[in-house]
Amino acid sequence: MSKSRAFRPRFLRIAAVTGVALLAASVAGTALADAADAHVPPPQDTPYVGTIKIHVDASDTQQGIFRVHETVPVQAGELTLLYPKWIPGNHSPTGPIDKLAGLVVTANGKPLTWTRDKYDVYAFKVDVPQGVASIDVKFQYLSARDRDEGPVEMTGDMLDLVWSKVSLYPAGHYSRDITYQPSVTLPAGWQSGTALEKASQSGDTTTFKPTTYNTLVDSPMYAGRHFKRLDLAPGAKAPVHMDIFADAPGDLEITPRQLQGLRNVVAQAHKLFESHHYDHYDFLFSVSDRLSGKGLEHHQSSEDGTRADFFTKWEDNWPTIGGLLAHEYTHSWNGKFRRPADLWTPNFNVPMGDSLLWVYEGGTQYWGYVLAARSGLWTPDQFRQAIAFVAADYDRNRPGFEWRTLEDTTNDPTIAQRAPLPYSSWQMSEEYYSAGQMMWLAADAKIRALTHGRQSLDTFAENFFGVDDGSFVTKTYTYDDVVNALNAVTKYDWAGFLHRYLDEPNPPLASGIEDTGWKLVYTDQPNDFEKLRSKRYHGDVGAAFGIGLSIGKEGKIGDVRWNGPAFKAGIGSGETLVAVDGQAYSSDVLKDAVKAAKDGKAPIELLLKYQDKYRTVPVDYHGGLQYPHLERIKGTPDCLSQIIKAK
Repeated sequence: MSKSRAFRPRFLRIAAVTGVALLAASVAGTALADAADAHVPPPQDTPYVGTIKIHVDASDTQQGIFRVHETVPVQAGELTLLYPKWIPGNHSPTGPIDKLAGLVVTANGKPLTWTRDKYDVYAFKVDVPQGVASIDVKFQYLSARDRDEGPVEMTGDMLDLVWSKVSLYPAGHYSRDITYQPSVTLPAGWQSGTALEKASQSGDTTTFKPTTYNTLVDSPMYAGRHFKRLDLAPGAKAPVHMDIFADAPGDLEITPRQLQGLRNVVAQAHKLFESHHYDHYDFLFSVSDRLSGKGLEHHQSSEDGTRADFFTKWEDNWPTIGGLLAHEYTHSWNGKFRRPADLWTPNFNVPMGDSLLWVYEGGTQYWGYVLAARSGLWTPDQFRQAIAFVAADYDRNRPGFEWRTLEDTTNDPTIAQRAPLPYSSWQMSEEYYSAGQMMWLAADAKIRALTHGRQSLDTFAENFFGVDDGSFVTKTYTYDDVVNALNAVTKYDWAGFLHRYLDEPNPPLASGIEDTGWKLVYTDQPNDFEKLRSKRYHGDVGAAFGIGLSIGKEGKIGDVRWNGPAFKAGIGSGETLVAVDGQAYSSDVLKDAVKAAKDGKAPIELLLKYQDKYRTVPVDYHGGLQYPHLERIKGTPDCLSQIIKAK
């Protein structure tokens, strides 16, 4: 058990109860849990007899329907079929069971009755009669038609087929012990990309080679009308491709510089980890304003999706590179091959533990940014602007660290499941990504300082993730493994270092950047990274660092910094900023008002609308515009430039 988990109870104060009441609650809870568990056979490491055939008809793009037919070998008796609940990469019980419909089970052409488990809505019971060797299971998976309903996974021009969403599997076995033979029917003329290996083709139907269920779930498919394939590792023994699907042919235009930068990401990752853990790798990439955007890692592929103008308006979209493409590729090493022990589960309905997401996601977020810079997709200045924005968030905009620890935020995938929060600066959400990133930056600087530049976090990356070159059999790790691996690079109190960042309130996330030879400063000139984010979200993201407002499209206030100037004035999240000092709101109008207030004593008058009521709120703020930048600390080594230097 890590120190972080032992520390957490300091922050979970509960009301005192009598010993009798506590014991009764415990017994009742245990009895209920035992009753629920008894209804679903637990997974055993034993093979499931026979191969399950699964066919998905994905040709109905007009109505957004995936039609599924499974033929399942069975034996007489009760069979439990499970719909995947705990999805790798989501770190939470988010399997969209609400999108499954029309379930029908038959044997030899005759219907069989199914019942949903009393305690587990993801489990379906079927009594298999004597003499029945296989059953047919049919249902539909209904893609959201509007983003308010969930991710849109099928449009008239492309689709994202995720096997965990279009399959049921038998309970009682490890997922690696169940064999499937998948096939897919696509609209006429469409092309596809997937890590699955093709067995045969008949018209618009592709049949793939049999594979284990865990590999099937880990091998999604993108398909579409407008397609381009890029070779990102020419001549490599383990090929890497980018399979791009677009709303229109013009969105597939890619410059030689863009292609070379993407190839450099692959090359730099291999030089970082000195290994690979796949036979072949495919970036499944949608550039679309219709299909929902995405970023989800898999062992031999990744689901990546961004706006239609990603390539055609490259200079506006550069922040996406480190946080999406380089990030998801890094996950092939960090998260898929090497995985926290409590995130490995025998099947997709056993709960996962998220305690080490600060390695899985935080480390990946760090190396994603670094690889974007080393590849040349980011300039050194763009990298510094991006890091400055992240550091400023933890310097100014995360007061929630007064009551929560970084390690506690690893519970957020289950707590909030990425739903919007009313006061995110105070509640916080999945800080293990960017706060973890800042922690690993500090660790890199510390290693370089302790070894006088002879070693770095790259050494840790190669030693920890580069083992068993060529293997993609998951290798798990624990908290102690991480500490020991850091000590193998250079001796230091790494347990104490991690404890300070992970387990204590107010970790030194922003100040730690000074160990790299740079410091965080604020000026009245916009940060380019922040400017592009504001443009994308049609608001003023940077206002959070000064007046304390995160403002989105049409003046909608997404967050009010807890105890910041706007919060103290009584402004709440969810309100709409209508006017500033008597002028209709725009980002420029707000900036002008903030600049004017810096040299005066009058408050900034904000006209706000919430539901059907208007009110004017004076905000006593005179700090001026506050945009984050990094500035060199004279007389210190420039560690940051060494970190992003191409290998």
